[in-house]
Amino acid sequence: MARFQRVPCVHLQQYLAGTAKEKSEFIASFGAGLKEFGFVVVEGTNIEPQLIQKSYQKVTEFFALPSATKEKYCGPSGGGQRGYTGFGKEHAKNSNIGDLKEFWHVGREDYQGAQKLYPENIWADDVIADFKPCLLSLYQKLDALAAHLLEATSLYIGLAPNHLPSMAKDGNSILRCIHYPPLSAEQAKSGAVRAAAHEDINLITILCEATESGLELLTRDGKWLSVESGPGQMVVDSGDMLSRVCNNQIPSTTHRVINPPGARNVARHSMPFFVHPYSACKLETLAQCRSPAVPAKFAPITAGDFLNQRLQEIGLSGKKM
Repeated sequence: MARFQRVPCVHLQQYLAGTAKEKSEFIASFGAGLKEFGFVVVEGTNIEPQLIQKSYQKVTEFFALPSATKEKYCGPSGGGQRGYTGFGKEHAKNSNIGDLKEFWHVGREDYQGAQKLYPENIWADDVIADFKPCLLSLYQKLDALAAHLLEATSLYIGLAPNHLPSMAKDGNSILRCIHYPPLSAEQAKSGAVRAAAHEDINLITILCEATESGLELLTRDGKWLSVESGPGQMVVDSGDMLSRVCNNQIPSTTHRVINPPGARNVARHSMPFFVHPYSACKLETLAQCRSPAVPAKFAPITAGDFLNQRLQEIGLSGKKM
C-alpha cells in the first residue's frame, strides 16, 4: 500500500454496515493510517453533535468558575485521576515546565464494583446542572466507539476480533475535558506551551472535535503536521500501551498542542477519551509481532503498573490502580 500523504479519513459505517470488501478496506486504511501517522480521522460515529456541544457547554461553565470553587473538586491527591486538575499541574515526560491547561477527568462507573478498582468519580452537579448525566452519557458512547475501533485494529494486526476490545473491557478509560485559556504575554514568552510534545499512555485515544486548532503530530520524517477535524469527525491516535503489545509495529506518535498565533489568542477546549485496559491486564508483546529477527522490544508489565509509572513521570501520580 502506498504511503499516505496526509492523515487519512475513514467512515466507520463502512466497517459496521458495509460489504465484506468495504469492511476489509476500512481495516486496511485505518490500520495503515495508525502505522504511518499514529493518527486517523474517523467520521460516521453516530455520536450526536448535540451531546458533544452540550458537554463542551457544561465544562466551559465549570472552568469559568473562580479558582477557589474549582479546587473543591480536586481528587484526594490534589487532582490528576478524577475530577478537577488545576492549571499548569501536568507536564510532559522529561519536562518540568507545566502545560498551559486545566482539565476535568471522568472515569468508569458503569459496572458493579467499579469503585473497588478505580478512584471514585467526582461530580459538580451542585454548581453545574446536569453535569454528571451529560458527561457520563458522552463517556459511555465513546467507550462503545472504542470497542469498534479496537476490533478493527485487532483484525489489522491479525488477531481475533475481540482481542484488543477484551483488554479494554471494564478498563480504566478516562474522558478528559481540557481548557486552554488565552495566553498572557508572560506565558507566551515563558517557553511553556498548551501541551508539550508527548505520547499518549493508553491503547488508543479518541479526540472529539476541538473548539480551536492547535493539534500537531510529528511525522516519521521529523516534521510537525497539523491535524484538523471537522463537524462530526473524531481524531483517533495510538498510544504507548498499543505500541508495547505490537512491538512498535504501530508506534505511539509524538504530538503537541501549540500556542495560538497572534490574533487567534482565544480559549481552546478539547475532550480526548483515553482508552485504557483493565489494571491487571498484562501488556506483553504479541506473538504475531515478534520473531527471532525482531525480538520483543518491551518487557511485560501490567497496565496498572505502567499507568502508575507514567503518571509519576508527568506529575499526576496518585494511589495505586
